[in-house]
Amino acid sequence: MKRIEVPVLIVGGAGCGLASANFLGRLAIECLVIERYPATSPAPKAHYLNQRTMEILREEGLADHIYRSSTPAENMARVGWYTSLGGDGPLDRKRIGIIDAFGGHSLKDAYGADSPVRAANFAQMYIEPLLLEHLATYPTSRIAFHQELKSFTQDDDGVTAQVEDRSSGEVYEVRAQYMIAADGGRLVGPSLGIAMDGIDRLIDMVTVWFAADLSEYIEDESVMIRWFTNPEKGGSWGSGVMVALGPDTFGAKSKEWLMHFAFQPGEAGKLDAETAIPQIRELLRLPDLDPKIIRMNDWQVQGVLAREYRKGRVFLAGDAAHRHPPTTGLGLNSAIQDAHNLAWKLAAVIRGDAGDALLDSYEAERRPVAANNVAWAMMTFQNHLTIDSAIGLMPGVPVEFNIGAYHKLFSDTPEGAARRQMVAEVIGTQRAEFQAHDIEIGFRYDTGAIVPDGTEPPPRGLLGDTHVPTMRPGHRMAHVWLDAKNTGEDKRVSTLDLTRLDRFTVFVDGPAGDWTAAVDAARAASGLTIDLVPVGKDEDFTPVDDRWANISGLQRGGAIIVRPDQHVAWRGAVPVADAGATLQGVISTVLGRRVDQPVAA
Repeated sequence: MKRIEVPVLIVGGAGCGLASANFLGRLAIECLVIERYPATSPAPKAHYLNQRTMEILREEGLADHIYRSSTPAENMARVGWYTSLGGDGPLDRKRIGIIDAFGGHSLKDAYGADSPVRAANFAQMYIEPLLLEHLATYPTSRIAFHQELKSFTQDDDGVTAQVEDRSSGEVYEVRAQYMIAADGGRLVGPSLGIAMDGIDRLIDMVTVWFAADLSEYIEDESVMIRWFTNPEKGGSWGSGVMVALGPDTFGAKSKEWLMHFAFQPGEAGKLDAETAIPQIRELLRLPDLDPKIIRMNDWQVQGVLAREYRKGRVFLAGDAAHRHPPTTGLGLNSAIQDAHNLAWKLAAVIRGDAGDALLDSYEAERRPVAANNVAWAMMTFQNHLTIDSAIGLMPGVPVEFNIGAYHKLFSDTPEGAARRQMVAEVIGTQRAEFQAHDIEIGFRYDTGAIVPDGTEPPPRGLLGDTHVPTMRPGHRMAHVWLDAKNTGEDKRVSTLDLTRLDRFTVFVDGPAGDWTAAVDAARAASGLTIDLVPVGKDEDFTPVDDRWANISGLQRGGAIIVRPDQHVAWRGAVPVADAGATLQGVISTVLGRRVDQPVAA
C-alpha cells in the first residue's frame, strides 16, 4: 500500500480547508489537502465576506483581486423588502422597507474608521478557485482532488488515514502529525464520537442560480439583497430572497442572480429546474421572464455546534465544528477565522516553538465565538418573521385575509400609516443581521493563549451594530492609521499591516527604550520573529489622529504584544520594570513553553 507522510493532513478542500492550507503554506508547514470532489465548488453557496475575513485575506494578498472582481461598494449598500419586481396590480412593485447594510451609506464612516478594508460580495464558487490558485505559490502545500477519506486512527504520535482515489479506486495511507477536519461534519467528527448540539434541520432551502435581464425592473442599484413577501406564499421565508451576483456588471445590469426558496423539511424536492422557472416568474410577477437556470442546489438550515473542537491530534474547523443559518453570513467567515486561529498554533508546535497546550487554546478561543455566532444567526433568522407580523400576516388563515393585510398596509388610512410605522421600526431591528459590525469584528477570546490585564471589555451594542474598538487582551488588534517614516517614503499603514502570521509584534507608546534590548534578546534566545513598533509623534510610526491615544489604553512607555493572528496577547498600560522578563513571560505563557532568554540589561 502506498504511504504518504506529511505534518498536516487537511480533510476537505472547500473554503476552510483551502484557507488552512494557504495559512500553513505561508508558515512553511508542509500539508496535504484531500477533497472528495473532482474540483472546487461549482455552486455559489456563501457569498458575503465580512470585514474581519477581508482583513485576513488582505494580509494574504488577495483583497485587491476580490475587490476588482466582486460587487462594488455602491451596489451592496442596502437590503430591501418588496412585494414584487413587476406586475401592474395594486399590490405589485411596492417597496415595504429598506435598510442600510454591509457598511454602506450611513454606515460608511463607522465601518471605515474601524478597519482598513470593506466587506465584499464574492461567491464561494469564485473564492475557492482564488484560494486554490494562491495555494500554488506555496511549495509546501498541495491538494489532491477526488480523494476520499475512508477511515483513520490516531496514536500518541500522529494520525494514520486510509484514503481512496475515487478515480482509480486505489486505497493508500497518509501518516500525519495532525489532521484538520474541514469536511463539513461528514465523517471525521462522527467517527470521533463528537456530538453536535442544536437544531440539525430547521427548514430546507433550494438555491437557484440563474441568468436574466432584470435591468428595467431594478430601481435602486444600491440594493444587493431583495426580500419578497408574498401573501399567497406565506410571507418572508415562504416567498423568496434574491441576491445580485454580477459577475461582470452589477446593480441593475447584474447578469446573474441567486434566488433562495424555503420549504418545510422534506418538501424541497418539489422544486427542480423545470418548476423553478414558473416559481421565479410568479414571485417576481414577470410572466414573460426567460431565466436561464445555471445551477440549483438543496441544503438544510442548521444551527449546531460541536461539543469538542479537538480530539487528540484531530481538530474540527468550519462546518465540521459549527453550522449556521445563512442570516448574518457567519458560516464561511467563521470557517476562515477558525483556520487563521489554528494555523499559526499548529506551525508553532510542529516547529518546536510551542508546547501542546497551545493547541488546546484553539477550542477555548474559537468554540465560544462559534456558540455566539450560531445563536446570533438563529436569532436573526427568526427575526424576519417579525416583519410578517408587522405587516399583519397570520399563518393558517385564508389567503384573502393576508391579501387584505397588504391592502391595509399601503392604504391612505390611519391603520395603514400605523402599519407602515410598525414595519419601519421592525425592519430597523434587522440591523442585527445587516449591520452586525460588532459581531463581525468585535469578537474576543476571554481564555486561551492570552494574558488578561484585569480590565473589563468595552460595552457592546445589544443588537451587534455598535462596535467599540479596543486593544484589550483577547480582542482583535484595533485598526489605527499610522504614518510610517522608516520606509524611505511617505506611507500610511494600518496597525494591522504591521502584524504578520509568522511573528509576534510589540507596539510601544513612545520611544522603544528597554523594549529594543528585550526584543533582541528574545529573538536570539527563542528563534522567534518578533517585530518592534514604536508609535508616537517623534517615532517611526506616527498616528495620523487621536485614535491611537483614545483606544490603545497606554500611557507613554506602555506596550502591547500582538499574536500572529492579530489578537492582543498582553497589554501593559504603564512602563514595566523589566521589559525583558515581561516579554519572556508573555511569550512563554502564550506558547505554553518556557522561552529562556537573558533579561535585558
